[in-house]
Amino acid sequence: MANLNWVRVDVNLHSNHKTLELLGQRGGDHALCVWVFSLGYCGGQGNSGFVPAAALGLMHGKKRDADLLVEVGMWEPIEGGWLIHDWAAFQPSDEESQARTEKAKKAAAARWAKQRGKAA
Repeated sequence: MANLNWVRVDVNLHSNHKTLELLGQRGGDHALCVWVFSLGYCGGQGNSGFVPAAALGLMHGKKRDADLLVEVGMWEPIEGGWLIHDWAAFQPSDEESQARTEKAKKAAAARWAKQRGKAA
């Protein structure tokens, strides 16, 4: 699994019906922060949107946050933790990430080769 240096967040997060439902509940603002932190965690781990139950504290989350995220459909419960709903629809796949990395490496190598050629 490829590790991402960034993750995508929908520009309409503030008005998404799930966000609005979440923020209408006590503690929903904290749960939303946990959700955002979970995006970063999963991107950094390269685990395709899987949030292990044991890692919940790393995201400053508690069981109540996870329950709220499941209730509004932002996380899906699975054995051992949760999946971020629609992770694959919004985050680059391993193949995309690897292709982007390879393209960047080749471009950098070409720039360095060109610069070395000018300096000689």
